[in-house]
Amino acid sequence: MTHRRFITLAFLLALALRLVPVLFSYDLPIGLDDMFQYDMLARSIVAGNGYRWYAERDLALIEPYVSLERPAGYDPHGVPTSFRAPGYPAFLALVYAISGVGPHRFFAARLVQALLGALLAPLSWALARRVGFMEQAARWAAVIVAAFPLLLVYPLALASENLFVPLLALALVLTLRAGEQGRARDHALAGLVLGLTVLTRSIVTAFVPLAALWAFWTARSDGFSRPAPPATKVATTNDRFPEKTRAGVRNGLVLILCFLVVTIPWAARNTRLHGRPTWVETSLGYNLYVGYHPQSTGTFQYGISLDLLPILDDSERDARGIEAFWRFVRADPGRVPYLMVRKAGYLWELDSRALIYFYGNGFLGRWPGWLLGLALLLTWGPLIALAPAGAAGLACGRMDRRKALVTLLVAYYTLLHVLIMAEPRFHVPLLPVVAVLAAYAFVERPWRGSRPWQRALAALLIVLLLVNWGLELARDHDTLIALFGPNGTHLGLPY
Repeated sequence: MTHRRFITLAFLLALALRLVPVLFSYDLPIGLDDMFQYDMLARSIVAGNGYRWYAERDLALIEPYVSLERPAGYDPHGVPTSFRAPGYPAFLALVYAISGVGPHRFFAARLVQALLGALLAPLSWALARRVGFMEQAARWAAVIVAAFPLLLVYPLALASENLFVPLLALALVLTLRAGEQGRARDHALAGLVLGLTVLTRSIVTAFVPLAALWAFWTARSDGFSRPAPPATKVATTNDRFPEKTRAGVRNGLVLILCFLVVTIPWAARNTRLHGRPTWVETSLGYNLYVGYHPQSTGTFQYGISLDLLPILDDSERDARGIEAFWRFVRADPGRVPYLMVRKAGYLWELDSRALIYFYGNGFLGRWPGWLLGLALLLTWGPLIALAPAGAAGLACGRMDRRKALVTLLVAYYTLLHVLIMAEPRFHVPLLPVVAVLAAYAFVERPWRGSRPWQRALAALLIVLLLVNWGLELARDHDTLIALFGPNGTHLGLPY
């Protein structure tokens, strides 16, 4: 089967599987704060009111649950905000502009999100090939991502992952392509897509200079072992060194400049809004507050999450959150390492929280025990099968510049969440990378030619994953048993 035919079939398989839950949930409403906020931002854009949330009619819906502090001079059209990055609300606004803002707008968004999610299958194939893995491994990665159960249901949610995950995968593929080709225009394209990725979620901002340094390093090292062009004269070391250095500096600067072209206008808008230097979004203070609160274990917790929510002034909320974060750290600095370990554990948990919440609160109706068990198995099983293999693929085998970029992204993304706040759904953007590394491990078995320290590192990572999952299941044991009981749909569990 040719590459093009396989990629087409993988995309169609992924799309068909994602359309099944979308079509069966035509009139499914939205049910979480994040979804409500994204929806109101998109509706505000379509209505011509700008990037605002909590308009008067939206306040009327939420105030029975949360008492919000209306700022001085409150505008009934809503409050200008910078709390959420603009990429995903802008995407929803584009969908709403075509579909209208009636009740069917959620279905229209889910259809488009199914299409975006299906693109992850060919992107995973491209990522595996760009990293240098075998064709068979690349095809397995595409099939895994096409059929990964969690990714099949994600289009149902109005969640930024639906745009962020494909953009992050595309940015990684384009950065690898730029390193291979060595052309300025390829680095420009990679920088533009990285900018769009950050406008969707700013968590990857600090990865951009790392990608630029990687581009510099790659050019200094003659790319990915490309054959040198025929020389008209014998080149000395002194002749070649400045040329490669200039190419590396050019590539890195082009990537960063194109990234800034995309992001700086929104940062300027936020800076003007708040009267102080402000980046793409102002959620850092809120997340630090939730992640370091004395009653927090480092993850999202319902009660704590409401403390700063009533503040509609984003600048004030951010400042209060950061101030409280430093107060928490100074009061108990010895607790910080404990929280970091807990956050790493939450990031790589099995993530059954959504299923437990929606089933335990009666949103999904009453299921027979075998169906609930199957749903939990489909929620846990794929990650249990893939993450250990992905750890082996990451630690073992060759570590050239291409695989180093993938490793850098995984390490960076994990570290940022360990430092701020983590929850299981935050590992979703790395699932295509995990699938690629797992397929590489299954097909090429890189541990066979690896050094002892590589195999030891792989074993350590696998043991940590297994211990983490065992502790998670032990922690949730009573809740899981209650779900299968006669009152399983009326537990009243918090999200």
